Amino acid sequence: MPRQILVTSALPYANGAIHLGHLVEYIQTDIWVRFQKMQGHQCWYVCADDTHGTPIMLRAEKDGITPEALIERVHAEHSRDFAGFHVAFDNYYSTHSEETRFFANDIYGKLKAAGLIETRTIEQYYDPVKAMFLPDRFIKGECPKCGAKDQYGDNCETCGAAYTPNELKNPYSAVSGAQPELRQSEHYFFKLSDPRCQAFLRRYTREDGRLQPEAANKMQEWLGAEGENKLTDWDISRDAPYFGFEIPDAPGKYFYVWLDAPIGYFGSFKNLVARQAAEGVAIDLAAFIDADAAAKAGTELYHFIGKDILYFHALFWPAELAHAGYRTPTRIFAHGFLTVDGAKMSKSRGTFITAESFLKTGLNPEWLRYYYAAKLSATMEDIDLNLEDFGARVNADLVGKYVNIASRSAGFISKRFNGQLAPADAGLPAIKAIQEAAPRVAELYEAREFGKAMREVMALADGANQYVDSVKPWELAKQEGKEAELHAACSNALNLFRLLTVFLKPVLPAVAAKVETFLNIAPLAWADAAALLAGGHGIKAYEHLMTRVDAKLIEKLVEANKESLAPAPEQSSPQRHAEHQEKAAEKQVAEAAHCSIDDFMKVDLRIAKIVEASQVEGADKLIRLQLDIGEEKPRQVFAGIKSAYDPAALVGRLTVMVANLAPRKMKFGLSEGMVLAASDPDGKTGGLYILAPDAGAQPGMRVK
Repeated sequence: MPRQILVTSALPYANGAIHLGHLVEYIQTDIWVRFQKMQGHQCWYVCADDTHGTPIMLRAEKDGITPEALIERVHAEHSRDFAGFHVAFDNYYSTHSEETRFFANDIYGKLKAAGLIETRTIEQYYDPVKAMFLPDRFIKGECPKCGAKDQYGDNCETCGAAYTPNELKNPYSAVSGAQPELRQSEHYFFKLSDPRCQAFLRRYTREDGRLQPEAANKMQEWLGAEGENKLTDWDISRDAPYFGFEIPDAPGKYFYVWLDAPIGYFGSFKNLVARQAAEGVAIDLAAFIDADAAAKAGTELYHFIGKDILYFHALFWPAELAHAGYRTPTRIFAHGFLTVDGAKMSKSRGTFITAESFLKTGLNPEWLRYYYAAKLSATMEDIDLNLEDFGARVNADLVGKYVNIASRSAGFISKRFNGQLAPADAGLPAIKAIQEAAPRVAELYEAREFGKAMREVMALADGANQYVDSVKPWELAKQEGKEAELHAACSNALNLFRLLTVFLKPVLPAVAAKVETFLNIAPLAWADAAALLAGGHGIKAYEHLMTRVDAKLIEKLVEANKESLAPAPEQSSPQRHAEHQEKAAEKQVAEAAHCSIDDFMKVDLRIAKIVEASQVEGADKLIRLQLDIGEEKPRQVFAGIKSAYDPAALVGRLTVMVANLAPRKMKFGLSEGMVLAASDPDGKTGGLYILAPDAGAQPGMRVK
């Protein structure tokens, strides 16, 4: 029976542009949803702009427009960018909607009736100039731990310390720059510390498959040991002025944005149900939202989120749903962050790349979809967009392997055989290999192991290309009496190409649509991997499906996203403080260009003998090394030198390693040090060279 699935992605905040970091999540979710639909399941993908809160109110004021006008403008921009990358929501809505208000009021009312809402008087900073209470992130000052200036009211970005705004030294309002005052206000709290919530969350977060293992472990850390109560009650109200929903029977009090934001999932779905009903399509809303109805109908609910908002989605959200009689998520899938060229996205380096600039530069969005897919797994590991590797991988895999199959065979069918295929050879090993792989690739898609799926598909593409290389249609075309062989060879090649397209369609929907047009077939479903095109089937003229990545376009993209750090005269106080902070960080880096002998001696460099070296399955750059540094047993180190060295050639060599580097837990295992290697400044020319000591050095000797 087809599954009934509701899928959501985290709601982007309506106060900024979509960038490539955001797109990791939406592309990941879209691929999974497209796969489910190809499987024949009823799968609905909804999302919305997160539109409430103080930042929206202040941004609208700065732009001289109403909050409603701001969120309408940003909604259009977000919708444009998502469509540009083929993210196919069934409904992309807004949390500033009557549907979301309905569910927020209903959930709040039921929690209140259950005795899980209480009011308390709290002390909070107030901006006397703007006449408003300040959220923690709008209060800045000096860190109470390290003294760093211009730090936010909840944590220090210099030393990492967490604290309350009351602990800041010399606080000031990031809105007006004024010195804030402490004032009392009545706030509403969701009693997350209630034993009922504690017991539920311990059970919910431990249920098999509900969370990824690393996420489940984090939840137990936050919950504490059995009998321990580490969770505090959650402040769900904010004072006027505030852009959001007013709390029923509480004039001047508004729902905190993090209360109604996830409720926006249901608001968007309710809007979709109404739109579908208007078109004659009936969806049972209660079966996806009400706990009893969902259990009876067997519906599924999946949230795709970033690991930074796991606390809200795996603790607050399920607790409020469960105690209001709503269904809880079937599973919550958290992903890691995006780095670019191995570092955090940076405006000064041009790697804080917006979705709009990517498209305007002329880069194909499906290049990025494939690259992300090739990197994504079911874990919470961060992924890296290496811009050089991006071009190389797309060119090698999509153009050199996949599209190449069709481009080398389609022309002969059109020119020599009136566009009609010969019967395919169902026993051809390359065809059988792809068809037999369909269940394995499907399992990988279902498990969100997209990287493994892409490696499997490209291995099958290698087999298809080996077949084309073996039959050499370009040579058959020159020989008399080889028409039948040429016809069969090209027809087999196009059947191989079609089968591979089935597997790649969730990742490359636009290319798949072009292939369906070219091959003159109905939209491909997963079950189509079991069949072949019949002899006599007519195809249309082949048109090129994908160009190669031009390195100059990548350079143009980076330049287009570089921003000057020089302050503009009209900038507001918060912007100036942010820039001062960035300049201070740059100064610290400059001052760190020189180090003392004491600093150098802190680094424990040791001569290491490579006793074992092996490939790391699933890693593009890593080699696993076992290093003897004179200890009882060798150290395991993962080194990013795969592009330069054959593991077999490394065994027995001496090198230099950092022996006192903190061990790093990777998905492949624990790395217990770092091997030193040399390269040119940008790492793009000249190769990699691991350091080696002179003859006579022994494992364990210290380098000093």
